[in-house]
Amino acid sequence: MTETWILLGATSSMARAMARQLADEGANLLLAGRDMADLEAQATDLALRGATSAEALRFDARDAETFAPIIAKAESLAGEGQINCAVFVGSMPPQDAIDADPSLIDGTVTDSFTGPARFLQMLAPKLEAKGKGLIIGVGSVAGDRGRIGNYVYGAAKSGFATYLSGLRNRLGRSGVHVMTVKPGFVDTAMTWDVEGMFLVASPAQVAAHMLKKGRKGRNVLYTPFFWRYIMAIIRSVPEPIFKKLSV
Repeated sequence: MTETWILLGATSSMARAMARQLADEGANLLLAGRDMADLEAQATDLALRGATSAEALRFDARDAETFAPIIAKAESLAGEGQINCAVFVGSMPPQDAIDADPSLIDGTVTDSFTGPARFLQMLAPKLEAKGKGLIIGVGSVAGDRGRIGNYVYGAAKSGFATYLSGLRNRLGRSGVHVMTVKPGFVDTAMTWDVEGMFLVASPAQVAAHMLKKGRKGRNVLYTPFFWRYIMAIIRSVPEPIFKKLSV
């Protein structure tokens, strides 16, 4: 039976790559985001690539009024079939900009944590009732330890990861799987012009890894795989030493 996928933040590079793979599989695709012109063009392309259906829908993590129509559309498309959701939403203002204007914290936390969490909290009962489904929540290795260069963004992604862990515990009891993804550096708009990038992965590589492991029931995925070991080293550095490092 055809799967229906909700892609939140569908204009991101990783979401685009995943959407192309899902289109090749003939999925129903709901492309959710703020740039409707971009989403409409993407929907047209995905339909030509083989998607059973592809539709652009407005989603704004800071506007909860945009959430329910997306869920309703997914239910209408899916019928008795499976609904899945991949969350790519987030924003990462430079830490020095946040230091200069602390009000930027609110938007960062809403975009990267509380907005997506509220959407998933609304979607969860629908998936529980079906007894099937897959949620892929994209966090970040930045959430593993607070670092001087992006600790507000890291805190938001850490909160989202904790939320996904609890949601996984809840939904796993009804046959729905939730996977937390912690990408390292990926070639996306969020990392362009950021200093210190290394071992940068392609969005297509990361998207394929997410789909493969999510369908196999992985709970937490570092991608590319070697970031698990990099972050294990970073987490193991004693705090008195770590707070003197510029990482």
